[in-house]
Amino acid sequence: MQELIINIVNQFGYIGILLLIAIENIFPPIPSEVILTFAGFMTTHTNMNVIGVIIFSTIGSVLGALILYRVGRSLTKERLEYILDGKIGRILHFKKDDVRKSEEWFIKRGNLTVFFCRFIPIIRSLISLPAGMTKMKLGIFLILTTAGTIIWNTVLVLLGVAFGTSWEKIVGYINTYTTITLIVICIGVIIAGIIFYKTRIVTKCKINNI
Repeated sequence: MQELIINIVNQFGYIGILLLIAIENIFPPIPSEVILTFAGFMTTHTNMNVIGVIIFSTIGSVLGALILYRVGRSLTKERLEYILDGKIGRILHFKKDDVRKSEEWFIKRGNLTVFFCRFIPIIRSLISLPAGMTKMKLGIFLILTTAGTIIWNTVLVLLGVAFGTSWEKIVGYINTYTTITLIVICIGVIIAGIIFYKTRIVTKCKINNI
């Protein structure tokens, strides 16, 4: 994967970066840290410059985010409620009302969530889905996505410039950051799931006793 990314950036320059970053936003497993740090290194001995790399990578990020945003828009609340009202909902102990509660939570805190999640690997891409599902205003989504993305891209590109031929060290550091982040997220999801199920079971017991 890394060798393919390097070849594309070498061959297509800015356009290659734009396309790779757009795809990375749709398919999170593609490592943006490889694309951006290598692109930063490339600015030290090619015609590409830091500003150009940041601009094209940001355009790619926003384009990829818009695609997932549109996918999210197609996943209406009614569709999710229909799914949760069936077998899947019964297995997971979710109710249609959970969709409404989740939507209300995201509407209240969605702006900060979309911005700060741009700094979290994998989540930075997937956050576009709930933004679309909750019908976040497109203008606000674009502003927050662009702002968060510019910061993320700029940091990685400048690190690639600073480390030069040792740019691959940054990839190792980011991989460690990604691993730690995912572990923390998994633990958080497990804890939230346990609390959710305990609350749901207690509620059911109270209803049955009544």
